[in-house]
Amino acid sequence: MSKRTARLTRAFGLVSAIALLGTLPAGVALSANSPATPAQTLHPEKWPAAQTPRLIDPAIEKKIDALMAQMSLEEKVGQTIQGDISTIKPEDLRKYPLGSILAGGNSGPGGDDRASAQAWLDLADEFYRVSMEKKPGRVQIPVIFGVDAVHGHGNIGSATIFPHNIGLGATRDRDLLRRTGEVTAREMAATGIDWTFAPALSVVRDDRWGRSYEGFSEDPEIVAAYAGAVVEGIQGVIGSKDWMKPGRTVATAKHFLADGGTDGGRDQGDAKITEEELIRLHNAGYPPAIDAGVLTIMTSFSSWQGIKHHGNKQLMTDVLKGRMGFNGFIVGDWNAHDQVPGCTKFNCPTSLIAGLDMYMASDSWELLYKNTLAQVKDGTIPMARLDDAVRRILRVKFHAGLFDKPAPKDRKDVPAISTLGSAENRAVGREAVRKSLVLLKNQNNILPLSPKAKVLVAGDGADNIGKQAGGWTISWQGTGNRNDEFPGATSILDGIKEAVGAAGGAVTYDKAGVFKDKPDVAIVVFGEEPYAEFQGDVETLEYQPGDKSDLALLKKLKAQGIPTVAVFLSGRPMWVNPEINASDAFVAAWLPGSEGNGVADVLFKGADGKVKYDFNGKLSFSWPKTAVQTPLNRGDANYDPLFAYGYGLTYKDKGDLAALSENSGVPPGSGSSTGVFFRRGGAPAPWSLAIADQVGDLRVTTTTGTSPGKVVDLKSVDVAAQEDAKQLTWNGTGRGSFIISGRAVDLSRQSNGDVTLSLRYRVDQAPTGKAMLSMVCGPDCRADLDLTKILTDAKPGSFQTTKISLKCFAAAGARMATIEAPVVISTEGRLGLTVTDLKLDADPGNAVCPAK
Repeated sequence: MSKRTARLTRAFGLVSAIALLGTLPAGVALSANSPATPAQTLHPEKWPAAQTPRLIDPAIEKKIDALMAQMSLEEKVGQTIQGDISTIKPEDLRKYPLGSILAGGNSGPGGDDRASAQAWLDLADEFYRVSMEKKPGRVQIPVIFGVDAVHGHGNIGSATIFPHNIGLGATRDRDLLRRTGEVTAREMAATGIDWTFAPALSVVRDDRWGRSYEGFSEDPEIVAAYAGAVVEGIQGVIGSKDWMKPGRTVATAKHFLADGGTDGGRDQGDAKITEEELIRLHNAGYPPAIDAGVLTIMTSFSSWQGIKHHGNKQLMTDVLKGRMGFNGFIVGDWNAHDQVPGCTKFNCPTSLIAGLDMYMASDSWELLYKNTLAQVKDGTIPMARLDDAVRRILRVKFHAGLFDKPAPKDRKDVPAISTLGSAENRAVGREAVRKSLVLLKNQNNILPLSPKAKVLVAGDGADNIGKQAGGWTISWQGTGNRNDEFPGATSILDGIKEAVGAAGGAVTYDKAGVFKDKPDVAIVVFGEEPYAEFQGDVETLEYQPGDKSDLALLKKLKAQGIPTVAVFLSGRPMWVNPEINASDAFVAAWLPGSEGNGVADVLFKGADGKVKYDFNGKLSFSWPKTAVQTPLNRGDANYDPLFAYGYGLTYKDKGDLAALSENSGVPPGSGSSTGVFFRRGGAPAPWSLAIADQVGDLRVTTTTGTSPGKVVDLKSVDVAAQEDAKQLTWNGTGRGSFIISGRAVDLSRQSNGDVTLSLRYRVDQAPTGKAMLSMVCGPDCRADLDLTKILTDAKPGSFQTTKISLKCFAAAGARMATIEAPVVISTEGRLGLTVTDLKLDADPGNAVCPAK
């Protein structure tokens, strides 16, 4: 810390120091590759040994021998590299003999992640045909195309989208899980895609993790029971005629290992647990998956005892391939090798040497290919290790029948595109929704409802297929999806209308719960907004901290004397005690996917007045008593949940529930997601707002304010709702700043991926001087980007969204591991600005990078 900064910080605090210092020399950026803490030594003999050798077929091995004898070194290295379709084109394969391509979360044909099924088939076909072109001196090896079809073929809105795994875990139906895998495989095959990065076999031990909904359970018993069934559903039964027949796809068990057991529930974090826990809890699903013949396993971004899995030879080679007998190939995660000490995303021999077989080099494939080739030539990477990786990759391609299949458009024995979202497939999805619902409360047996009643439907989740589907749906985060982008799907509202309309009842829908004629009952559908991966990490399990709009709706209906059924959409159990108290019945619907009518199937009796479907779901995750009661898992010492693992009412049970405590347990000033900095007119915890100038700073706790030196004025204004925005005016009499700050947070993981700082704003007066957007990472650490041109070019009076890549701040000197003020907007000139949303968001390809 410089003497000047120390003096300013003592006098004014961090916020004032930010405002006064202007542009500081950037601190030295921490490398993601800083030395790791030494791991405990693994003991392979303690791990479950392979029971039956899988995937070694002498006929296939003979074919591999012959093929590898013809392959050049360049072709061998190419097999180990996978590029994303956002950065690689089919014609690139003529120069670079890559073994695989993928479509990541926001990637789509032609840069359109909302492309049609036909466009996906066209692209898959083109890549395959180029990879199989006859070229002098080249061996014909088909490329394999992978996508994240984690709850159905979710890249395509017309597909059958199943409940996320957290919901499937509640079904306790292994055969149903197998059938969901079959449907997913068939619908993928219809679009020419041969590989899904599923199933996730995470055992989720801390529900604050942003990928909790990708896990079947907090307990290894369900994960172990489901693993083999899902693999068989996707690939068929190994050793049978059904194995990898047309209409099957390659499965991936992921993420090896303990991605659901990281400290604090942080995505891409560190599992600080014993080897015994690593085996007993987190490895439970892998032996059944291997025994079922899973062809690929994806290694995790995360670490165990400080060692990144992408560089852990003991875990990948000695344990997984050796002791556990996995004979398929290990694929990496999105540029995750970049996080291995000593590596970059363009250069990482460590991972291949450690046992990784295929790099997921999304945007780094070209230079990584060149560097890896050079490292094999100079002996850095042993030839034997490369040959082993190539053999494993070719083994999978032979088992998948890729050498025998024609190009995707010429495959006559696979389902047609028209079968996506077929009635048969959607029936499986609807069944999965029905069986996944968990009834937590049924006061006075209000459920099941009569379909002849006057029903009010409310809440922003009722007619919102994107929200009920959640993340990994069309886009990576699952955000921005409209109902018309899901042809053939049904919202929960659609299902209610269908059930009630068929019996002569009446449905009124109003998101805010407004009605003319008093209804007999209200159904309120609400819950979490879609998210994926680290953007879903939260500090506590409190639902809507600082914004209780859904609770207010429930209370309003209760005050009007209307019996109310709450349908809660979420990717994890959450502290919703006030919402449960304000409801007569409470249903955990998880993230049901495209078949929202499955909810109404259970809520309502049939037209004949008889129960059609009872509640079946049982919690596979424990439900917390407070928002800070996490980790919370069956078998823990002092296990004391609100609803225990295995809980779930049926219509035969007495569903009354005494009033619950409404003390969240969250200390003042904590909670919420660190990725949302400003929304609905305020800064959610742990962030706070301030305006500052050379005199000092003012923490914003009221609807209006002026900085101490009268440089910046702030007032709350209405844009889409009451006081949901802040209007800022700089008068040009000195340097002034608008600051969002809080305790230091680690955004290094986000800056490694395609994540942006998203700003939604309206320019009320163009800047008359240089306007800067900054991130502050400590007293002597700051990154400044010039926002002047963006604001000057903006259309006055119109709201717009600008997304700035976090990589820009890192490149400008921000130490992303210690961000204390993620948003600082400052200028010495005049400026008028109204802001509504400031948050981290995915990069759909339109992010900008202003100059320093």
